[in-house]
Amino acid sequence: MQKRFIAPVIVIFAASTFASVIHAQESESNTPLPRPSVSVHVDGWGKPVPAPPKGEVPGPAPKHDLTGIWEPTPNYRNGVFATGPKEEPSDGKHFLPFTPEGEKEWKSHKPGFGTTAVPVADNNDPFNICDPLGFPRVELFNLRAIQIFQSAKQVDIVYQNDQVWRNIWMDGRVLPKEVDEPRWYGYSVGKWTDDTTFVVDTVGLDTRTWIDNVGRPHSDELKVEEVFHRVNHDIMELTLTIIDPKMYTKPWVALDKFKMRLQPDWFDIREMVCSASEAADYNKTLATATESKPEGK
Repeated sequence: MQKRFIAPVIVIFAASTFASVIHAQESESNTPLPRPSVSVHVDGWGKPVPAPPKGEVPGPAPKHDLTGIWEPTPNYRNGVFATGPKEEPSDGKHFLPFTPEGEKEWKSHKPGFGTTAVPVADNNDPFNICDPLGFPRVELFNLRAIQIFQSAKQVDIVYQNDQVWRNIWMDGRVLPKEVDEPRWYGYSVGKWTDDTTFVVDTVGLDTRTWIDNVGRPHSDELKVEEVFHRVNHDIMELTLTIIDPKMYTKPWVALDKFKMRLQPDWFDIREMVCSASEAADYNKTLATATESKPEGK
């Protein structure tokens, strides 16, 4: 397998698919997983990213402006969410308000992590075959760097994870009542509710996607609400709410004021692309490793 695929796949593929293998390997000091160094945070060109100055008070947030490159803080890996989104992980302690249809659909999904995790061979995560992560999963699993661009009529978000983008319209259009063509990342409209708060609603999402890394389902009625609140010049908070009356009896909050920090304007976002050919090779390698591993090891 090509080297450039391994680093991102450890956190994308392994975290979404191969729970038993990953846990076993990480517990054995003689078989460590390859992973980037965490001692120094560097951008995509290997340029060190300085830590925020201690004690420095950020300036005020600019009005109606989310422009810039943002990463989770205090650590850029805080958005991995391998076992489900920050506020509602699949850990046996958090229980979502499923409808009967929603619970049935969830049980048909066989993720690699969470309370319903299955062995590698039984996993049916659509990301296994490099189907797009889709929205909102792109924000509820492996939320890494994002870059936000603005114009008079749009806010565009580019994601490090899977190298995708979203167009959020703010030209006064309303959400479609019906969609002839569901989208992996939906139809989004947004508006400023005050000088520093941007609210986005998204519908029309392809039902082949999962909401998160542990297989939570959604229907064609899913509506996702995001609230981007710029606290000051350096910090932005993201709150994300799931609304799907077919699958859940009430809305639930997946992220609550999740903090992201503005990065230097020279920061280069790393490439994280799911390559179908490399993914197939990786799946085969891990499946073989699982089959050959002695019981109890």
